[in-house]
Amino acid sequence: MSNLFTTLTNKIKGKDLKIVFPEGTDERVLTAASRLAEDAVLTPIVIGNVEEVSAKAEQLGVKLDGCDVIDPASYEKMDELVQSFVERRKGKATEEDAKKILLDGNYFGTMLVYTGQAHGLVSGAAHSTADTVRPALQIIKTKEGVRKTSGVFIMVRDEEKYVFADCAINISPDSQDLAEIAIESAKTAEMFDIDPRVAMLSFSTKGSAKSPETEKVTEAVALAKEKAPQLTVDGEFQFDAAFVPSVAAKKAPDSEIKGDANTFVFPSLEAGNIGYKIAQRLGNFEAVGPILQGLNAPVNDLSRGCNEEDVYKLALITAAQAL
Repeated sequence: MSNLFTTLTNKIKGKDLKIVFPEGTDERVLTAASRLAEDAVLTPIVIGNVEEVSAKAEQLGVKLDGCDVIDPASYEKMDELVQSFVERRKGKATEEDAKKILLDGNYFGTMLVYTGQAHGLVSGAAHSTADTVRPALQIIKTKEGVRKTSGVFIMVRDEEKYVFADCAINISPDSQDLAEIAIESAKTAEMFDIDPRVAMLSFSTKGSAKSPETEKVTEAVALAKEKAPQLTVDGEFQFDAAFVPSVAAKKAPDSEIKGDANTFVFPSLEAGNIGYKIAQRLGNFEAVGPILQGLNAPVNDLSRGCNEEDVYKLALITAAQAL
């Protein structure tokens, strides 16, 4: 495991953190949860029918020692969860609605996080992003001052680490969204021991082209600096001007980013998604994430194409976010 995850493991070990896994009968999830418990990194809360989860574990040859297995259908504190859910939804769900909704593993698991019985949640191995994110937005909600959640990837290659955002959630962010993404991405960078130097990306550098798209990014830079004056953030930049010192010296000689950016905010979801996948597939970077940011408690979304190692690592990240 890379130094990045060794550092995270050391941060969270011994902190008695509990992470929920709503997809309790998924082979990748169950194997990762078993490893996390065996390594004594955190306590996995595995959601599912107890007999089915146990049978699956036996079939896979993995132990459930150290895991809490909870079946929503027989959960003894369900009435309390139902009441909390009804109150949180403020008239948008009746008790009868809540009893049905909370049989869904993602909603049930998110309520465990909301009520403090768990510190975070990892889902998405067998569910869509919407299935994972919707309960989080309805129940946990975004932090005060943050309008929207966003999704970042930590791009890792040997000792190199970079943050790419937003690559997962917001299709067409406006300038205020981009400013928020920049500030939240800087906080995520710090969690991974990256001293954030944030570049707001475009197809233009410092006014080399003018359009509504470039002006949106320029305005986002101003908003980010106003909201977080301590943050090193600048733009708009083409990627080479943000990353290559010799190009930065020519294209943006007066910028505080000298071709040494490490946190990159893309102007749209299509740019971010394409960008991280190019780095992953052509540059041989490991793409860790997506990590959801801006929520009151950590909920993270796996890719349905994930493997056991992805589940394990995202659980470590989720636990670190909870600290």
